[in-house]
Amino acid sequence: MLILGGTSEARALAGSLSQSGIAVISSLAGRTSTPLLPAGEVRIGGFGGAPGLAAYLEAERIDVLVDATHPFAAVISDNAGAAAAVTGVPLIVLRRPGWSEQAGDVWHRVRELGEAAALLPRLGHRVFLTTGRQGIGEFASVDAWFLARSVEPPEPPMPARLEVVLDRGPFTLEGERRLLTRHRIDVLVTKDSGGPDAKLIAARERHIPVIMVNRPATAPSARTVSTVAEAARLIAP
Repeated sequence: MLILGGTSEARALAGSLSQSGIAVISSLAGRTSTPLLPAGEVRIGGFGGAPGLAAYLEAERIDVLVDATHPFAAVISDNAGAAAAVTGVPLIVLRRPGWSEQAGDVWHRVRELGEAAALLPRLGHRVFLTTGRQGIGEFASVDAWFLARSVEPPEPPMPARLEVVLDRGPFTLEGERRLLTRHRIDVLVTKDSGGPDAKLIAARERHIPVIMVNRPATAPSARTVSTVAEAARLIAP
């Protein structure tokens, strides 16, 4: 079986299945220089779009395809859906649940990063940007001060006033509180990726508005589950 990975859920699933004696190949996109590697066989790099992925599924006789990529890895997920449809290989999408607005939150949901950039000047001027390094360019023309956090350094275009923190989560609530206070953050921009929500709790405590980018839809033909245990039961009942 093939897991399109790069997330903690993908690593946990690979470990669980490998312990059960199932041969697992995990595919990583190769966008970080020091990825956390899962158990089992690992390949790094793209397939050449949906046709390349379909050819790989057939050549390696893959019997199950699991899309356990980041909820915003839309291109990879679209390719997985197309390749599964062409080859007839069952597709399971493993997606952690998104975040839900809580009492005290001040959220503004948007469909894409460009919409977030357009809304931003009306909400604040000291921005905590946690949308990943590849989306930073969308905010290059926004007149604000930015603190961006990512695993790898971003590349141009970038905002004129930008401070970058290179770090990998999970992050603690106390750490997020200190960060918001130290940098006088007055607005948070993030994607609805789910998982640990310390930054959202810290923003809620300080009544900081949050621009939340909605996640893209999954392939309609896929079986979607929200936990590693559910995915493992489907693969190895």
